[in-house]
Amino acid sequence: MNTQMGKIIIHNEVIAQYAGSVAVECFGIVGMAGVSVKDGLVKLLKKDNITRGISVTINKNKLMLDFHVIVAYGVSILAVADNLISNVKYKVEEFTGIEIEKINIYVDGVRVID
Repeated sequence: MNTQMGKIIIHNEVIAQYAGSVAVECFGIVGMAGVSVKDGLVKLLKKDNITRGISVTINKNKLMLDFHVIVAYGVSILAVADNLISNVKYKVEEFTGIEIEKINIYVDGVRVID
């Protein structure tokens, strides 16, 4: 972004970190998923590795976010996805000042939470 005072650059990793922290606060999201390419296993990522479950792409000054998530057992995946999209869209656009063009959600697992 160019301003009258200079140029502002936001690294994709910063956007992914913020989007991930917003996502794990959403109802029904257990956490972000990390998929091992070698053996195809899905694992729940810890908070310090949360950005590995999120892909950020900037195209023509618009964001595209891909989330790989693990949802809680027994919740409506559609309701969780709608909640995630609306929360992330609002908060990330407010945080970065960049419009979000698309949010893709990949449900990579289901977990029973205590």
